[in-house]
Amino acid sequence: MKKILVSRHLFPEVIERLHALFEVDYHDANDALAPPDLAARLADKDGMMLMLTDKLDAQIIAVAPKLEVASNVAVGYNNIDVPACTAASIMVTNTPGVLNETTADMVWALLMASARRVVAADKWVRDGQWQSWQFMDRWLGQDVHGATLGILGMGRIGQAIAKRAQGFDMRVIYHNRTPQSDVKDATWVQKNILFAEADFLVVMVPYSPATHHLIGAAELAQMKPTAHLINVARGGVVDDAALIAALKNRQIGGAGLDVFEGEPALNPAFFDLDNVTLTPHIGSSTRATRMAMAMCAADNLIAALSGQTPPNLLNPEVMSSA
Repeated sequence: MKKILVSRHLFPEVIERLHALFEVDYHDANDALAPPDLAARLADKDGMMLMLTDKLDAQIIAVAPKLEVASNVAVGYNNIDVPACTAASIMVTNTPGVLNETTADMVWALLMASARRVVAADKWVRDGQWQSWQFMDRWLGQDVHGATLGILGMGRIGQAIAKRAQGFDMRVIYHNRTPQSDVKDATWVQKNILFAEADFLVVMVPYSPATHHLIGAAELAQMKPTAHLINVARGGVVDDAALIAALKNRQIGGAGLDVFEGEPALNPAFFDLDNVTLTPHIGSSTRATRMAMAMCAADNLIAALSGQTPPNLLNPEVMSSA
C-alpha cells in the first residue's frame, strides 16, 4: 500500500476516502508543519496533499526520493516549486473550476461592503454611537448600480464576476494581455484606461514574479478618488504599503481585501483605516466549495498513484518523460 502525507486538517469524509486506499500520515492540525518536520515526514511518502501555505521547495523535494505527486488543495500553486518537481518527475496538481462561483460571490460581498461602508457602520452601531438620525450626509457610500466595473484578469472567476454585474446594470471593462474572444458583455481596454475609468476595480490575476506589485503607487494614482479596489487574488499582486497610503490620504474611496502580503501577519496599519474591509482569505470558504476542492485534490492524488493522468495536472511533461 502506498504512503501519503496529508499536511493539514481536512474534512473527515476526505480522510476516510484516502484511508481506504493508502497508508495515511495525517497532520490533523491547522498549523503548517515546520520545514524540517515536513521533510522528515515526506522521506518515505509516495504522495502528498498540501495547502497553499505549505511550501514544497527544492530542498524538501531533494529529501523525498519516493514522492510521485504533490496535490495542492488550491487553484494557485506558487507555494510549490513546479520546475523542481518536474525535474524530480513529481506530478503537481491543483483544484481549478470548483471555486469559481463561490469566489465570485465573495468579490461581490467585499465590493458591496466597501461601497456602502458596511463594516464601519456596523462597528459604529455596536459601539452605541447611533444616538440620532443624521439623514442627509452621514454614512454616504458609492452607488453600485450603473457604475463601471473594471476587472484585471478576465479568467474563469473574472467572467463569473462580470456575469453578476449585469444585474446591477453596470458597464464592465477588463484588461488581459490580449482580448478574450469568449468574453461577452465586457469590453477590453488598455490597463491605464481600466484604472482611470473603473468605479470598482477587481484584481483577479495569479501571483508570480511578473505580477508582484502589479498595482502600486503609480497605478493607484490613476484611479478615481471615489474608486474602490477589491483584491481576492493573491497577496503581493497589490503593494499593500502603497494601498495603505492611498486609503489613508483618501486618494481612492475604499478597498475590500481578502488577501495580503505576508498573511496572516498583515500590515497593522490597515487596522487604523475605516475605509477598508478586511477578510482572512476566505474567498472559497463555503462548506460545499471547500469540500469540492478537497475531493478534487483527492481525485488528483488517487489518479496519480494509480498510474493514471491526474485530471488537473500542471506539469504534463512528467508523464511524457515517464
